[in-house]
Amino acid sequence: MSTSIDTSFITSYEAKVAEVFQRQGSYLKDAVRVKDNVIGSTAVFQKIGKGTATTKARHGTITPMNQTHTAPSVTLADFYAGDWVDKLDEAKININERDAIASGGAMALGRKVDDQITTVLDTTTSTVITLTVTSKATVLATAIEFAEAAWDNDVPNDGQVYAVVTPRYWSQLMTLEQFNRSEFVDSSGMEFKQGPAVGRGKWKDWMGIKWKMQTGLPNAGTASAKVWIWHKMAIGYAVAQAAGNVAGNEAVAADITWHGDRAAHFVNHMMSGNAVMIDDTGVIEGTLNDTSAIVTS
Repeated sequence: MSTSIDTSFITSYEAKVAEVFQRQGSYLKDAVRVKDNVIGSTAVFQKIGKGTATTKARHGTITPMNQTHTAPSVTLADFYAGDWVDKLDEAKININERDAIASGGAMALGRKVDDQITTVLDTTTSTVITLTVTSKATVLATAIEFAEAAWDNDVPNDGQVYAVVTPRYWSQLMTLEQFNRSEFVDSSGMEFKQGPAVGRGKWKDWMGIKWKMQTGLPNAGTASAKVWIWHKMAIGYAVAQAAGNVAGNEAVAADITWHGDRAAHFVNHMMSGNAVMIDDTGVIEGTLNDTSAIVTS
């Protein structure tokens, strides 16, 4: 078995990892404000406060808006998805095996990105809504209250508002005609049709918000589960410029090294990035008992 991997194969392999990461990586990265190709260990997002237009008398002076300017920053974190692979030479000629290895690494990186984003969502102190799941009526009423809280916070209703919920709460919502019928939900966003593509998967467009079921949310499956609504501009995600072999500075990089003592190659996938809260008022948290039985009436 060869103890080295030629550069062209590494380049081809890394290109596959980058392709899978873009197609099947993070569910949430495209639902937040992204800054790509960051050079250095920190990134800064500009936040400009809201201004108010005023009138003026003829020949009078214009009152400045005096908008506040802040610059939330984030320190990028390096993370890796690596594994030992024996007889990697076979991957050179077995496209299915190579694709499986690339997919595993890329999807692990994508899950890490989603974890970083939900970790930041979990820091909001803005508004918390208790979602009651004891009947269809309470599920509907508190879901509407959940959405209304975003508009009460003056979150722009501009098609860039998202919600992630636990699998159990998604099932609760699916008992509602208002959530599962095209009379109430934009037909382009019905889950069983080709809905609006934002990152991986489909989002259901309901009440001006794009909803998605997401696994791995904090406390999912417990009596204190958390779900969120947020505006895209409220959360930032910074991605470092990867020192990889693929032209175009893709976010992910791959490294393949031979270890004679193990008679194996170590295949490593890596990227550097992190999430940050930009505007806490643009995030609404919902809490619920995620152990409740699915409502039937």
